[in-house]
Amino acid sequence: MLSVVKRFLIGRPLKSSELGEQKLNKTKALAILSSDALSSVAYGPEQILLVLMTIGTIAFWYSIPIAVGVLILLLALILSYRQIIFAYPRGGGAYVVSKENLGENAGLIAGGSLLVDYILTVAVSVSAGTDAITSAIPSLHDHNVLIASVLVILITILNLRGITESASILAYPVYLFVLALFILIGVGLFNIITGNVSPDLHAPLGTPVAGITLFLLLRAFASGSSALTGVEAISNAIPNFKYPSAKNAAKTLAIMGSLLAVLLVGIVVLAYYYGISPKVEETVISQIASETFGRNYMYYFIQGTTALILVLAANTGYSAFPLLAFNLSKDKYIPSMFKMRGDRLGYSNGIITLGITSILLIIVFQGQTEQLIPLYAVGVFIPFTLSQTGMLVKWIREKPKGWIVKLSINFVGALISFTVMMIFFITKFGQVWAVLIFLPLLVFGFHKVKRHYMAVGEQLSISSCEPPLAIEGNVIIVPVAGITYVVEHSLNYAKSLNPEQILAVYVAFDKEDEKAFEEKWKKWQPDIRLVTLYSHYRSLIQPLSKFISKVENKAIESNYQVTVLIPQFIPKKGWHNILHNQSSLLIREILLHRRDVVITTVPYRFKK
Repeated sequence: MLSVVKRFLIGRPLKSSELGEQKLNKTKALAILSSDALSSVAYGPEQILLVLMTIGTIAFWYSIPIAVGVLILLLALILSYRQIIFAYPRGGGAYVVSKENLGENAGLIAGGSLLVDYILTVAVSVSAGTDAITSAIPSLHDHNVLIASVLVILITILNLRGITESASILAYPVYLFVLALFILIGVGLFNIITGNVSPDLHAPLGTPVAGITLFLLLRAFASGSSALTGVEAISNAIPNFKYPSAKNAAKTLAIMGSLLAVLLVGIVVLAYYYGISPKVEETVISQIASETFGRNYMYYFIQGTTALILVLAANTGYSAFPLLAFNLSKDKYIPSMFKMRGDRLGYSNGIITLGITSILLIIVFQGQTEQLIPLYAVGVFIPFTLSQTGMLVKWIREKPKGWIVKLSINFVGALISFTVMMIFFITKFGQVWAVLIFLPLLVFGFHKVKRHYMAVGEQLSISSCEPPLAIEGNVIIVPVAGITYVVEHSLNYAKSLNPEQILAVYVAFDKEDEKAFEEKWKKWQPDIRLVTLYSHYRSLIQPLSKFISKVENKAIESNYQVTVLIPQFIPKKGWHNILHNQSSLLIREILLHRRDVVITTVPYRFKK
């Protein structure tokens, strides 16, 4: 039944030879990897206005120069990540760059930041998309968390079906969103140019504002820079592109940067001229669309596509998180399960992990986007800063042709990224302090996992380990619960192994029962020694465990191997298991931790 449901949800398994068919062309890659960055124009401008609003609406004209500053940062990041794409065509982005050029810990900080950031990408995007839905349908406001959680589940299932299939579906909403915003910006600018927008709605550029400070402007700039989250995703996912992957990734990055620049400036300009102020119950884009078109079909088209891309922007996380997790797993910093491809050739364990953690985050924060954005933004500017600094070290060390220009580009990117990161820490410390705790803990966890894998490798290596002691013979212990066909079947198997000795062990809770069982056994299996253990406290495990320890100690002295052979019957139907005490499973679980004991299960399957 479960396999049928699985096939229905994610489709038939794909052969390993079909991996090449799962690569993305530029059109699909732009949709699936740029949706996060493009969707951030729906809340980036709003974050600028929220900071400026603390002074008053008269300060809103500062959003224009702040937007220009964000564009300068965007240009620096696009040029920087273009260089990373060609320098590291196998992907990995900030993690690989930082680890190679700045050291192991810097790489782990970048990798850990991005892992958390992609979880936040999903939570923020879906929460923001839910906000857009409930802005259009206010009666759904009370169900934000439920709606967001269901949307995450749907996107997770879509990604489990494979990157090509998900990209084919997601391309339409992304391009519809771009079209919708181009129409909105075009009509809005036309209304402004033709004088259909009252100049009284906004303060003229350059109007003196009492109380404005450089600190406040920097804070607004940092908040607006949240619109740049997702820029790094393409450099992480280069292996997902069709050949030549690096060139295709670089072109996709340039297109994404151009679209993001136009949309961001357009929304900021319209918000300024329309005199839009942020509202709790309605997003900035919703207000702009309402002012431009009224509440007609165009308004709902814009709101619908905005909601779709905000939700589907989560797909950037689903594209980049599994690949980053693969790189960390390959380097043995996180569990090896993240290296495994699923039925549809995607890294399904990474996809499922991302979906579960995102839902938990949405529940904890109750789907409040504004609470997540500062943590989300600072999480991405840490790897921004580290990757640019890593590239600086690379150019200084290698000095390739034209390295001065490359160095200058990465220096500007590193400087601005570091500035934005510090502004977040200083101005929004109350919201981002958790980063200073969980990042060191995450890096510590990475090192613990790596040490475990290194220790395992050392212990498994033939060359570095002492040769195992020769086994002179085998002593088999068979726990028995009665005189049954299952026990007889197990004893016959034990005899076939030609051991030195077979010990049947029976744990009795009653003295009379103990004596009666011994008499029956002598008649039934006179050739096999029976050991009866009386349990004063009706415990099966404790006396059995003590007996096995005694045998184990004696066997070690004689270089004998102790094998505990556990009879276990298998019911025909799964639900029948709850009707039995499963003592065999409990015995096996306890004995698994014994160093010199081999546990063997002899199953007997019921036919009825």
